[in-house]
Amino acid sequence: MSFPEGEAPLTRNELISRMAMFTALAGLVAAIMAVPVVGTAGLLTRNTVRGIDNLPADLTQVPLPQQNTVTDIHGEPIAVLFAQNRIEVPLENISPLVQQAVIAIEDQRFLQHSGIDIRGTIRATVSTSAGGQVQGGSTITQQYVKQILLTAATTPEEQRAATAVNIARKIREARYAIGLENKLSKKEILSGYLNIAYFGAGSYGVEIASRRYFSTNAKDLTLTQAATLAGLVQNPSRFDPTRFPKLATARRNAVLDAMANSGYITAGLADQAKQVSLVDELNPSEIPNGCTTSEAPFFCDYVLTVLRDDPIFGETPEARARLLDIGGLTIKTTLDFKAQRAAQKATNERIPPKDPSGKAVGITMVKPGTGEIVAMAQNRTWGRSGEGVTAVNYNAPVAHNGTVGFQAGSTFKVFTIAAALKQGWDPFKILSAPSKKIFKDFTECEGGSPIAPYPVRNSTRSGAFNMLSGTAFSVNTYFVGLEEKIGLCGPPAMAAASGVKQGNGEDLLPYPCFTLGCFDVTTLDMANAMATFAA
Repeated sequence: MSFPEGEAPLTRNELISRMAMFTALAGLVAAIMAVPVVGTAGLLTRNTVRGIDNLPADLTQVPLPQQNTVTDIHGEPIAVLFAQNRIEVPLENISPLVQQAVIAIEDQRFLQHSGIDIRGTIRATVSTSAGGQVQGGSTITQQYVKQILLTAATTPEEQRAATAVNIARKIREARYAIGLENKLSKKEILSGYLNIAYFGAGSYGVEIASRRYFSTNAKDLTLTQAATLAGLVQNPSRFDPTRFPKLATARRNAVLDAMANSGYITAGLADQAKQVSLVDELNPSEIPNGCTTSEAPFFCDYVLTVLRDDPIFGETPEARARLLDIGGLTIKTTLDFKAQRAAQKATNERIPPKDPSGKAVGITMVKPGTGEIVAMAQNRTWGRSGEGVTAVNYNAPVAHNGTVGFQAGSTFKVFTIAAALKQGWDPFKILSAPSKKIFKDFTECEGGSPIAPYPVRNSTRSGAFNMLSGTAFSVNTYFVGLEEKIGLCGPPAMAAASGVKQGNGEDLLPYPCFTLGCFDVTTLDMANAMATFAA
């Protein structure tokens, strides 16, 4: 298919002339269709042509929403995410057959007109009014403009304006279409249109539509496949071949006739193509969207919460949401699938997802020195309902779709050790650690007021211990005694410096039970803290 090259842009007078013709024709069309129009053609023309030279600068720069791909550290896909399922491809990667099919059925004079098609509008109006084939009066360029304006709309008012059924919208689209034809080549307009058009079943753009209905690429479409896709643009729901094969077949055949009438194929080839069974040719495929089908769904969900909450990805929640909606991102994470699969296997073997106990287990692996999350697994399948199923991330805090956490127990003793060493405590100093003891000398961190006596008992050994032996046997009375000696301020401060908070996001408190891990925390925070010490 050849495209006109090097056409001189229309002059302002030519633009105004075409706009005047279109506006007058709009009044004629409205009259034929019995739509009331207020005002005269001259007034409409005068009001609309003023903006021809003021084509929005960003009209040719509106980014199309595309897929986001989340990968592990080696580039292996974790998930595909999108607001609109689209993969933008250049025109050379789109079969000429589908290009021709779309032009034939949507805008036969696309290669001749300059954005608006007076002749085509009259033909469509007469055909529709006479009870013939229903035809649209908008050119491909006008349809492209409409889709761009809708894509660029960020408020409900802008969305309503882009889809309003009135003459004002049609005139605005015509005005922009003329301006767009002066800025872009026919190839660029057709490429943009084929990438922005909706083909039904969640498929935006011809590349995804090719994969969705035929499990192929846009560059490899056959004649009948191309005709089927071209037929969808007018009404994707009505002509969905997976739901309404008879209607879709009739529509495909209409496209083939239009291609023959336009000279793209012979009538004989069109008749031959009509004999191909659409149902037999279909090979639909589903493209998963989101974290639910991921091999690492809870980690994937955690990544999304970070992207939506961290100001580094946009100053406002709306800006961050739009970043993901526009898409086209490759989000490379630090997850290592080798470690992830090992962690998942360990959690499932330790306590199976449907274990009668109902107990949960989670593993978070963090790389020392960098804080990179290498694995995040739990003994549950991602979902909203059912046994062994949850949408809650047991490893993450509430702010990241997680839980308030779990008591970490004796792992908190490391913070008491670090706080004591920071204060210059002799690790070889001996403390008495009886099997049970009531500690009566605790004072408040702020102010120094006495705290109620705190009773503790051991679950391992008792006797006299230094820091090394007390740690080796995890002696409760040794650590509470150490905490009493160094004060309650140091251990929580050390935990906070290591990145640990309560699972509900609140700070850890200076209570005597701190060193025994009486606060609910997440495995993510604890893994990060241990990685901090390991570094």
